[in-house]
Amino acid sequence: MFLSFHLTLSTIIPAFIVLSLFITFKWLSSTTNPQKNRPPSPGKLPIIGNLHQIGSNPHRALQTLAKKHGQLILIQLGSVPVLVASSAEAASEILKTHDLIFASRPKLTIPDTLTYGSKDIGFSPYGEYWRQVRSIAVLQLLSSKRVQSFRHVREQETEFMINMIGKSCGSVIDLGELLNSFTNNVICRVALGRTYEGVKFKDLLVRFTYLLGCFSVGNYIPWLSWVDRLSGLVARTKAVAEEFDEFLEGVLEEHICKKRMVDGHGNGHDKGQDLVDILLDIQTEKNANFILHRDVIKAAIMDLFAAGTDTTSTAIEWAISELIRHPSVMKKIQIEVREIANGKPMITEDDLEKMKYLKVVLKETLRLHTPLPLLIARESTQDVKLMGYDVSAGTQVIINAWAIGRDPSQWVEPEMFHPERFLSNPMDYKGLNFEFIPFGAGRRGCPAIQFALVVNELALANLVYKYDLALPDEMNGEELDMTEITGLTLHRKSPLRVVATPHY
Repeated sequence: MFLSFHLTLSTIIPAFIVLSLFITFKWLSSTTNPQKNRPPSPGKLPIIGNLHQIGSNPHRALQTLAKKHGQLILIQLGSVPVLVASSAEAASEILKTHDLIFASRPKLTIPDTLTYGSKDIGFSPYGEYWRQVRSIAVLQLLSSKRVQSFRHVREQETEFMINMIGKSCGSVIDLGELLNSFTNNVICRVALGRTYEGVKFKDLLVRFTYLLGCFSVGNYIPWLSWVDRLSGLVARTKAVAEEFDEFLEGVLEEHICKKRMVDGHGNGHDKGQDLVDILLDIQTEKNANFILHRDVIKAAIMDLFAAGTDTTSTAIEWAISELIRHPSVMKKIQIEVREIANGKPMITEDDLEKMKYLKVVLKETLRLHTPLPLLIARESTQDVKLMGYDVSAGTQVIINAWAIGRDPSQWVEPEMFHPERFLSNPMDYKGLNFEFIPFGAGRRGCPAIQFALVVNELALANLVYKYDLALPDEMNGEELDMTEITGLTLHRKSPLRVVATPHY
């Protein structure tokens, strides 16, 4: 994870540069084995390697390096070699041809602390444990049947959000904040059975997702791990982990008490189960092949918040931003949804399949504004030959999905927002087309694509169906600031404030 670390680096880079004056040429040459055909590498400094070239927007910095040095480059972050793939061909080699070799994760301090020693699906290393927990997620938590069973939650929370906008009475609203509350409420009800509102819980989630995107110096320069302690990063991470653990313990106890009451009355409780209920049922199965310890359940729930809340709300926010900037596209999508809805109070999930233009608008949004621009880092488990280059075991691997989505060799006018490009293009985001991998691909691809997309589609369809959205103070859409800020996900730097006028 190389995100949100520019503030920390600004305090230590000067010291590194001074130290580099005392490092000999022997140190530099020792990092390269002349007998191996390594991928091309940009020049690096002693000790910090290429850390100084990453900046506050790593996906853009790495795209720039790729343009100069090639689609597959090897950089050095501190003492850690990192392979960066910036083309569909390179991504296919890593995520398909050699998927098994690159299926593991590097051990990173912050995610490890926050997820009970990387017991979640996202950050756990590849192996039998990961296969077991992912199997439970895919078969029990995120199957098509299970996703469909929570349809009423998505539709109710969408209606609640639409009504909240209606109460604004034409005043300026922070749409990003509203969308974040909406997706958080959906995840809470699906995972935990009810919403958890209040400033304290929202603040905990904000700190949790922020920390997942922070850079830990000690991961890349172990002898400087004291910097993480001095900056307070270690203490903040432990504090959030303890707070979240206390919250999840309360949730588990609440569910266990409810389960005992239901079981004591001899009533089945399949209906109305949330994901914690399902995990507790699996935990008590007598002939289970895999013991679902308490920390594993809590780590799985943490994954849902990390992967489900922030990424979903930001995708919808970017879509609305682009629609406001492109009135002709906004008009086309509104014509489609309003014709299909035909005066209904709300658009339901039954209507979504007919909305072809809505779907390509979301595809184009995910191409331009990939939620996790660098996906999650992988690690090679053995030496491998990749596109003619030698890659050593233990090399971290970054797929720049954001850069791949803007590759001019694959996309016509790649910087332009043009949803029509997908109307006659069968390309999808499910991991088979490596030119377009916003959810990753291969064994470690996102298992929650189906759930995330239906939330995106339902929210976006109802927003443009019920309201005409414009910028305040009669600002033109072209004036909208689209500057990014990088954390765990790719956010807008400035809040998306809009005026929503009801459509009658």
